[in-house]
Amino acid sequence: MIPEILAGPVRKLTEGLTWKKILCIVLGAAITTFGIHNIHQQVGITEGGIMGLMLLLHHWFGLSPALLTPLLDALCYLLAFKCLGGQFLKISVLSTGSVALFYKLWEQFPNMLPDLSRWPLLAALAGGAFVGIGVGLIVRQGGSAGGDDALALTISRVTRWRLSRAYLFTDLTVLALSLTYIPVGRIACSLVTVTLSSFLIDRIQTAALPRRAAEAE
Repeated sequence: MIPEILAGPVRKLTEGLTWKKILCIVLGAAITTFGIHNIHQQVGITEGGIMGLMLLLHHWFGLSPALLTPLLDALCYLLAFKCLGGQFLKISVLSTGSVALFYKLWEQFPNMLPDLSRWPLLAALAGGAFVGIGVGLIVRQGGSAGGDDALALTISRVTRWRLSRAYLFTDLTVLALSLTYIPVGRIACSLVTVTLSSFLIDRIQTAALPRRAAEAE
């Protein structure tokens, strides 16, 4: 009796989710968090978007990141829900959960990549590649890895901009404001990172699939 009662809600929750989509989302979360943990956090690359806005508000107003991060993400997801619908939100729950789990996993290990602090440009390029490829895989499945992606997807839908332009708009706005407390050199490296990641996300999301693979999806 109980399995029959649960069958309907479970079917509704999993509607539109294939094993291929789930695998791509999990793989994207693993790639993204691996790069952030082993490059961004180790080298100190500053982010734009929601993460950069959180750091900015924390610096100038002393607001707790633990409070700001879920609040800003929730606002972005609320906007995305209105513009992109419930299916987007459902897939994003899976992707953000995967991101959180992989963050926790990588934190259990020492850094697995060399410290690139002496080569900031290389670190910026490598970090942008990890984030661009990982988030691109998630966005291609119709979800987001966090508030940044939800906001960029919403802006892209409303303005009809390319996704890369929407990402750059939010990132560059926050990075420009961050010049009030972060040296120009570090902002320049972050600019390289967000430009490359925005480009890769857009290209992966819009890349054409072979006909047989597209029909399978």
